[in-house]
Amino acid sequence: MLFNSSGFLFLYLPFVLAGYALLARVRPRWATGWLALVSLFFYGYWNVRYLPLLMASILFNYWVAGRMLAAVAARRRRWLVFALAANLALLGYYKYANFFIGSVNALTGAHLQAWEVLLPIGISFFTFTQIAFLVDCYRGLAGEYRLVHYTLFVSYFPHLIAGPVLHHKEMMPQFERPPGLNAADMAVGLSIFVVGLAKKVLLADPLSTLAGPVFAVDAHPQLVEAWIGALAYAFQLYFDFSGYSDMAIGLSRLFGVKLPLNFNSPYQAANIAEFWRRWHMTLSRFLRDYLYVPLGGNRHGRYRNLMLTMLLGGLWHGAGWSFVVWGGLHGVYLVMHHGWGALAGQGPPRCWGRMLTFFAVLAAWVVFRAPDLSTAGDILHAMVGGNGVALPHGLEAYASYFPVGCSFEGIRWIDFSGVAMPALLLAMVLAFAAPNTQQIFRHYAPCIEQLLGTPSCLLWSWCPHSYWGLAFSMLFLACVFSMNRVSEFLYFQF
Repeated sequence: MLFNSSGFLFLYLPFVLAGYALLARVRPRWATGWLALVSLFFYGYWNVRYLPLLMASILFNYWVAGRMLAAVAARRRRWLVFALAANLALLGYYKYANFFIGSVNALTGAHLQAWEVLLPIGISFFTFTQIAFLVDCYRGLAGEYRLVHYTLFVSYFPHLIAGPVLHHKEMMPQFERPPGLNAADMAVGLSIFVVGLAKKVLLADPLSTLAGPVFAVDAHPQLVEAWIGALAYAFQLYFDFSGYSDMAIGLSRLFGVKLPLNFNSPYQAANIAEFWRRWHMTLSRFLRDYLYVPLGGNRHGRYRNLMLTMLLGGLWHGAGWSFVVWGGLHGVYLVMHHGWGALAGQGPPRCWGRMLTFFAVLAAWVVFRAPDLSTAGDILHAMVGGNGVALPHGLEAYASYFPVGCSFEGIRWIDFSGVAMPALLLAMVLAFAAPNTQQIFRHYAPCIEQLLGTPSCLLWSWCPHSYWGLAFSMLFLACVFSMNRVSEFLYFQF
């Protein structure tokens, strides 16, 4: 079940809200259990075979956390090592077993048979969430919680599939508050959800038609095609993931629960360190607090720790050498950034820094998206003119204005006649120059009296801008009518 599907929008979500509202009134203690139950159903809807896996993971980690909190300090470490080994073994089996077998075959010429392993949806997110909880139990930073609250913390359906990576100290106090629906939270939540839905349906999905053919094996794009395809994927991923993050935050806000921000205009970053403080913010926080700092952080071996953290962060995204190289590239970027800062004392001017950062990130996205390193190298080679230059039909009369060697045989992989190219231009303007979702909603407060007044203001009206209700309603309808093909979120595979 996808957030951008009719079944979710018109069946699952209304049913969940109705049940939550009813229980909050008549049996408040059951409302949290209701959210946990429907979250488990949401996960099981994908593949019911993996629901026992999620439940076993929750029960196991909850049990270990209890033993750890009750144990003396000397024994806590043993419990932590045991639990970490079990969690990483589970993740390694499902996500990396065939990657390991394939690598051994490639290096040794062996012919080991790959295992028939289907990757459970969201396993990286619920594993990392629980690892952070266990480490905090070991450090004495987490207390005991009721099983129903812990189950909801891990399986909470807005975040379960593609994040954000939750932290117990942010979520548990909210789950323990008295349940209930609030008109202001409903207004804010629905508005943010519609913005995220529009990012996914109206921007990210059309861009896939530009990126897909260019990144196909043996496509051998030329200069213009390679640049358009690379830019299309960069902004497809941006608005796909940003859209999911907004939708998750908006859905959670319907229940009065605030998820942590996960996106903060990363393409407006002035350097690569700032980019990682803005992109997938909760994963960056996890890698910093539970990997980079334990490795030594800035105290000793700073550059080594940066490289190891980013290599493992790349491997977290997927079981493939492309992801490892992508993580290594960002590790090199960060080492160069901090090394330059240590030598020069400051970076380039912000405008130049933004351009340099974006093009560095763009080059790394090519490696990230390509099906293999050979294809990635071919596209990067094409982006510097190595595969020649092809221009659209109809420009032959202006041949004298173009460099020698340009071909006018036409562009093979890019369709200029559809909505994808206008969507790409709009996406670039929004990502580089427009305020992001949290900046927009920071300036508006919902008017409760107006929300409870006329029916026309019931969902998305904002004081004093009464046209917001109409604007968001029209945006939602545009999304619904554009959902002719339901597409998965890109981060589902990570």
